Amino acid sequence: MAAELQPKPLTRKPILLQRMEGSQEVVNMAVIVPKEEGVISVSEDRTVRVWLKRDSGQYWPSIYHAMPSPCSCMSFNPETRRLSIGLDNGTISEFILSEDYNKMTPVKNYQGGVTALCWDPVQRVLFSGSSDHSVIMWDIGGRKGTAIELQGHNDKVQALSYAQHTRQLISCGGDGGIVVWNMDVERQETPEWLDSDSCQKCDQPFFWNFKQMWDSKKIGLRQHHCRKCGKAVCGKCSSKRSSIPLMGFEFEVRVCDSCHEAITDEERAPTATFHDSKHNIVHVHFDATRGWLLTSGTDKPITGDLPAYCWLCLDNGEPITTCLCCLPSYQVSCFLDFFHLESARFGETPKSFGERW
Repeated sequence: MAAELQPKPLTRKPILLQRMEGSQEVVNMAVIVPKEEGVISVSEDRTVRVWLKRDSGQYWPSIYHAMPSPCSCMSFNPETRRLSIGLDNGTISEFILSEDYNKMTPVKNYQGGVTALCWDPVQRVLFSGSSDHSVIMWDIGGRKGTAIELQGHNDKVQALSYAQHTRQLISCGGDGGIVVWNMDVERQETPEWLDSDSCQKCDQPFFWNFKQMWDSKKIGLRQHHCRKCGKAVCGKCSSKRSSIPLMGFEFEVRVCDSCHEAITDEERAPTATFHDSKHNIVHVHFDATRGWLLTSGTDKPITGDLPAYCWLCLDNGEPITTCLCCLPSYQVSCFLDFFHLESARFGETPKSFGERW
């Protein structure tokens, strides 16, 4: 019987097109820039590099940016040229690359580590809270690369919960603050902060613009940014403050004088409600079927066992206290109908039935 001939597998050896060297540590991630002769890399040596092919055929960095911590990962959206970089210290930084890929402008970044996450499975939106007091809504399902910032806490955000049926986000801070955000409104992304050597309103030079200071015989001024338009302005041209709830600024922030006049009363209408739970919240859970909000957290350092209570509200308004369990140096409070999420008007404090004794 003749031996059966086995076909030899076709082997193709990959061809090395280019080698890019220069990183001092491990390169954790790299991506090819579509429709460009370029590569973006992040490394443990804390650098972000954009390599572009030169006329000589060699790749050289057009951007060399140092980060405050080693870079662990990144995500790049070629349509918006938005670059998101994750660092070892828990920080997420975002940049916009210029059209020629020779400049990267910072957009958003956390000043502290991410402390809480919450997911909306319908809209496919990820909410994250941070120790820099902010909450950011990341558009993952829409793939638009947008990140909308929510500013409403005076302390680090430690817990998040999402009420899907009413499209409301509940965020809790280390100072006991509870904020209920109306996510059923069309929110706006905060603008990029523009770079300028002089005020973009009055053309007064900033203090590092020595040439214009010498030519105009004027003292340089400190640079500020309008939270509404993103322009670089001086203190005189941005003396006003205003809340911009649709941009996530529930508290008053710096705006230029022209934007302050353009903001209407409707635009200043609050999109969140605030409540003080009077204890340090480390976790929150919302039961949409019954409208119960459960918060847990450490209060003050107490030696020994501390009971956990469940607060019930009867028709006559008198609370009944039920002991759930005893936890060492840990307190849990369950508020029934703590928030009227469907009926509460934004800008008002939600009604609280029970008080902690």
